[in-house]
Amino acid sequence: MVLPMLTMDTSIPMLLPSSSIPRPPSHPHLEWTPKRYLSDPQPPPMDDARVLEQEMAAARQLQDGKAVKKTRPRRTVDFNAGMGRWNILRKHRPNSTYVPSMRPAPPFVIDLLPPIAYPGNSSTSLCTKFIHTSTNKIRCPVNVVTWTPEGRRVLTGSTSGEFTLWNGLTFNFETILQAHDSAVRAFQFTHSGSFLASADQNGIIKYFQPNMNNLTAWAGHREAIRGLSFSPDDRRFATASDDSTIRIWSFEESREESVLTGHGWDVKCVEWHPSKGLLVSGSKDNQIKFWDPRTGAVLSTLHQHKNTIQGLAWSPNGNLVASASRDQTVRVFDIRAMKEFRILRGPQERTVTWHPVHPILVSGGSEGAVLHWDLGGPEPTNMQSVTQPRATLSQAHDSNIWSMAFHPMGHLFVTASNDHTTRFWSRERPGDATSVFSGGGEKPPEIIDMSGQDDEDDAMVPGFSYGGTNKWWGKDEDTAVGLGDNSYTQRAPFSGDDPMGSDDFIPGFGTSDNLGGGAGPSGVAPKQSGPLPGQEEMWTADSRGESRGEDWGNRRGGWTGRGRGYNPNGARRGRY
Repeated sequence: MVLPMLTMDTSIPMLLPSSSIPRPPSHPHLEWTPKRYLSDPQPPPMDDARVLEQEMAAARQLQDGKAVKKTRPRRTVDFNAGMGRWNILRKHRPNSTYVPSMRPAPPFVIDLLPPIAYPGNSSTSLCTKFIHTSTNKIRCPVNVVTWTPEGRRVLTGSTSGEFTLWNGLTFNFETILQAHDSAVRAFQFTHSGSFLASADQNGIIKYFQPNMNNLTAWAGHREAIRGLSFSPDDRRFATASDDSTIRIWSFEESREESVLTGHGWDVKCVEWHPSKGLLVSGSKDNQIKFWDPRTGAVLSTLHQHKNTIQGLAWSPNGNLVASASRDQTVRVFDIRAMKEFRILRGPQERTVTWHPVHPILVSGGSEGAVLHWDLGGPEPTNMQSVTQPRATLSQAHDSNIWSMAFHPMGHLFVTASNDHTTRFWSRERPGDATSVFSGGGEKPPEIIDMSGQDDEDDAMVPGFSYGGTNKWWGKDEDTAVGLGDNSYTQRAPFSGDDPMGSDDFIPGFGTSDNLGGGAGPSGVAPKQSGPLPGQEEMWTADSRGESRGEDWGNRRGGWTGRGRGYNPNGARRGRY
C-alpha cells in the first residue's frame, strides 16, 4: 500500500493534536538563509613560484636524458590526531571504560583511537594493511629491525654491516652508516633509550649513542653472535653465539661477568625477562633453557620442539614466552606453571614478537608469511588442539623473514626479510572491503623507494630494463597498491634468453618462470621435500652447481655483482 505524500494544506485524517500538524513558517523573513560560501569547496591555488620550480626541474631532467619523475604525496600513517583525541576523551568520558563505538566505514578512520584505547578488542591491533616498502640502494638481506625508543624512526641492520635509519612517519630514507665490517646479527636499545648495543658475524660487540656515534668495540665471542638482550636495569646484557655459549657482560665496564654453558650446539637466541633476573635461550640442539644469571645455573629445560629454535620472545607482562622453531610450530609456555600454553602451527617460523598492548603474537616464516595469533580467546578444546591464526599475510615477503617489530604504541608493524626489503604495515581502515586482509593476504606491490639515498635516483639502474610496453616503473602508486580490485601490477619478464648470464642481473628481481627454479606463479619458492639442508649449505648450493629452487639462490651463481655485501667469486652465506 502506497501512502500519498502529504502537503501543508492537506488535512490529516488522524486523531492528532493540532500542534503536531506541520504548518508553514509564519515569519519567513526571520529565517536564516546563507549569503556567502554558496559554492562547493575548491582546492587551494597553486603557488606560481612552486610551479615554475617544478617546470625547471623537469626541464633539467629532460636535458640530462633522465625520465621525468612524477611527484606524488608520500603515504603516511599519522597517529598524532588519534593520540590527542584519546587524551581529551580520557578527561571527559563519563566512566573509565567508555570508548565511542567505531562505525564500519572507511571515512571514520579519523575516529580510530590508539590500541591502548581498546583494551578488550584485539582486532584493533591486527597490522595487516600494507603501507610501504623501503629498500637500500645497495641491495642485501636485512637481518634485524627495531624502532627507536621514541618511536619516530626505524633502525635496520643488514648483511653488509650497515645501519639504515628510516623515518617512522613517512617511511623514507634518512641516513645510513657503515657500523660493522661483517653482517649485523643482533642489536637492541637499552630500556632507557640512551645507548644501542650491536653484534655481528665475527663476534664483535659495539656500543652506539642514539646519534649513531660509536663509543667502543671489542671481540665478545669467537664465532657469530646470534642474540643480544639487556637486563631490566640496563646494567648487564647477555649475548648468544654459535660457539654454544651465553655470556653475560657488564655494560658500563664492557667486561665479561660469566659464561653460561649447557647447550650442545649453536645458541640461536637469548632473551632477558622484562622484570626479573631470568634468562631464556634457544639452541640448535632443539632445547629451550631457563637460566639464573646470578649463579649461571640451568633452572629448567624444555624439550617440546623437534628442530632448531630460531626465535624467542617474552610477553609484555613476563608470564608467557613464545618460541619459534624449524619444526613448523610456535609454542607458547606459561612460566608460572612451566607448562605448554598453546601450539601454533605454520611454516618454518624464524622469528616471533608480541604486541605491546594486546595478547597478539606475530610470527614470521621461512616462506615470507606473517601470521597473527590472538591468544586472548578461549583455550582450544580437545577436538581442536591447535589455535588458528587470526590473520594471515601469506605473501608478505618473497623470502625468509628475519626480524619483526611493533611500534611502541602498537599501531604500526615493520618486517625485515631476506628479500632485501623492509616493509611497513598498519591497522586496517574500519569497514574497508578492499583491504589486503580481506583479500586473503595477497602479495604487496613491488614499489621500491630509494629516494634520498643518491642524487641519481631517477637514472636507469642496470637490471631494471624489462622490455615490453608494460613498464612497472611508470605506474601510479595508488594503482599499484591495488585498492580497487585487490591486485598488483606484475613486472614484465626479462628480455633475452639467459638472464642469469648478464652483468645487469640483480638478485631478487624478475619472475621465476624465466629461471626454471620451480617457483609458483606468485614468485614464492615451493616447499622443500626431504631432509632440511645444513646451515652452511643453505645459500651455497649454487657454488656447487646444485639447484635449490630458492628465488635468488638459483641466480646468484651467474651474477657478477659489484656492490657491497656481494662476493663476485662465489655465493654468499645467509644468516642461517
